[in-house]
Amino acid sequence: MKVTIKDVAKYAGVGVGTVSRVLNHGSVKETTRHKVEAAIKKLNYQPNTYARGLKANRTNTIALIIPTIWHPFFSEFAYYIEKYATAMGVKLFLCNANHNSEKEYEYIQMVKRNKVDGIIGITYSNIDQYLSSHLPFVSIDRHFSEDVVYVTADNEAGGRIAVQELIKRGCQSVCFIGGYQQIPNETKKRRQAFERTCQEQAISYSILDLEEPILDLDKQLTSFFLSQPEIDGVFAINDTMALDVITCLKKLNKSVPEDVQVIGFDGQKISEHADYLVSSIVQPIDQMAKMAVQRLTEIIDGKQVVKRTVLPVKFVPGDTTLFVQT
Repeated sequence: MKVTIKDVAKYAGVGVGTVSRVLNHGSVKETTRHKVEAAIKKLNYQPNTYARGLKANRTNTIALIIPTIWHPFFSEFAYYIEKYATAMGVKLFLCNANHNSEKEYEYIQMVKRNKVDGIIGITYSNIDQYLSSHLPFVSIDRHFSEDVVYVTADNEAGGRIAVQELIKRGCQSVCFIGGYQQIPNETKKRRQAFERTCQEQAISYSILDLEEPILDLDKQLTSFFLSQPEIDGVFAINDTMALDVITCLKKLNKSVPEDVQVIGFDGQKISEHADYLVSSIVQPIDQMAKMAVQRLTEIIDGKQVVKRTVLPVKFVPGDTTLFVQT
């Protein structure tokens, strides 16, 4: 005979409503929560999440939009989103958008048709017109014309720290290398803070900021470095760009980090316990994902939500910068 919620309540010595609150992550005393969870485990109770969703007008499903699954940062972010969604009893749809605004539009329509409860999005597509402050949507890095909630790392601090670390390691002529899009985005603050800090520190600097999609990157990097052979420090907008820079420098017979030191941004790894690929301004990907799920849950629950959440970054040295004694 199938165990019911009433059986759990009776075994735990609480009311059915209390069991329901525990199942739906509601507010109960910690001792009561432990009793109910112990009863659920002892009786092997399997809640009917589909029925619960219908009753609450919920699907207990969210969607995640990422530009591409091939990028290590986006893949790691998706891993943590799924981890925290599962902990909340929520299933995840993954949209590998490949910069296709039509695919992203379809996911937004799923919310409006009650197919998913909300969306977390890393998107650089022109979907502004489809969003509203009433739509359960949490953006990563990007802000929209509508009052959309977003979570980001401290990009401004990252740009400042990168300059300070290059100077600390003896660099005298530094540069920023990146790509940009016309849409408003928190990542633009990396370049802005880099420039401002270079001016404050009175260090020679230059900028190579290319509009995306970038065509023939290797040719443009080669031309840039040949025209400025004095450059001995690079801050790249992300770790992927940093790796492209290193490849180009090697072709020009420049050693990294002996001739040119390179710092990226993101904190990319090839596996969970591997070292970072380059010296990097590391984003707290785990915490960003956790906060995004939390903010989306708050929106879905109709709670008042903080519109902008900024999380701290840190510099982690690797093989692409010189060692300094601390």
